[in-house]
Amino acid sequence: MRYTIFGESHGPAIGVVLEDVPPGLRLDLEAVERELRRRAPGQNQLSTPRREADAVKILSGLFEGRTCGTPLCAVIENTDTRSGDYQNDLPRPGHADYTGHVRYEGCNDYRGGGHFSGRLTAPLVFAGAVAKQELARQGVFVGAHIRAVAGVEDTPFDGIHETRELFEMLAAKPFPTVSDEAGARMRRAIFAAKEDCDSVGGVIECCAVGLPAGLGSPDFGQNVEGIVSQHLFAVPAVKAVAFGAGFGFAGMRGSAANDPFCLRDGKIATETNHTGGVNGGITNGMPLWFSVAVRPTPSISRLQRTVSLSRLEPAELVVRGRHDPCIVHRAVPVIEAACALALCRLMRR
Repeated sequence: MRYTIFGESHGPAIGVVLEDVPPGLRLDLEAVERELRRRAPGQNQLSTPRREADAVKILSGLFEGRTCGTPLCAVIENTDTRSGDYQNDLPRPGHADYTGHVRYEGCNDYRGGGHFSGRLTAPLVFAGAVAKQELARQGVFVGAHIRAVAGVEDTPFDGIHETRELFEMLAAKPFPTVSDEAGARMRRAIFAAKEDCDSVGGVIECCAVGLPAGLGSPDFGQNVEGIVSQHLFAVPAVKAVAFGAGFGFAGMRGSAANDPFCLRDGKIATETNHTGGVNGGITNGMPLWFSVAVRPTPSISRLQRTVSLSRLEPAELVVRGRHDPCIVHRAVPVIEAACALALCRLMRR
């Protein structure tokens, strides 16, 4: 499914056009709403106090509860904006204010980050919710959890024993960690950063089960890691992606890094899954398993150095507005959505 996200953070609405949607998919709109609620702001003190209903209005591509196969267009209204908190002369460090100003010749909507805002992940989650329902028809399920925040670690996935039931359990949690004790320590670290007018980042670990072997290609633009990474890096704040053992491979010997083949329930499988379910750019039938690094929220209430775009001289600013001290917990359904959309692309091929 190809998608185009449109709108700006403080514009009248944001939305998405989703193409190549298979016809006849009976869309569960309640399931879509649950996905959007997982990402929605203003639900607790860990998130920005901006409150948005994130109610989806489908304009096209759905008739009598089923997808038509034509472009599926959905919009989400912006109802709680404070545009006066933003200015266009002092680019905020860590944001796309400067690069957006250069790329769009100063015509970009800078309010709330404009098109570069994390607000634009809401329509992405909608698109991912549709993709998840299409994948479920084919026995493929996607789930994720907070692997780490501010150095506090959760119980990791192993890329072998993850199940649909585990994913559903995590999705039902407002703070999706496998270990509730680890989740409590993460929340304390987030509040400590908030009290210090700062922010923290973390790691999200994602897994997809039920994929057949043979999807993808070693060719440029068609390999599994490349397609999935392309979708993941379109998510604001994602700065690194690692499949399976990832950077851990650099410290391993081949005898430890290799995944021995075995038979499991009469099917070819591997005893371990260090490669994250991919060999040579092609799925090997094991769960697709990867992690992403999410940077700390760049909007912090501390004095920071910048440059005036109009005067071309050094300046200082304190970022105003309502912002998250940590976006990792809200980004979990976003990463799942990006993964689901990438897998739909692979499955269609």
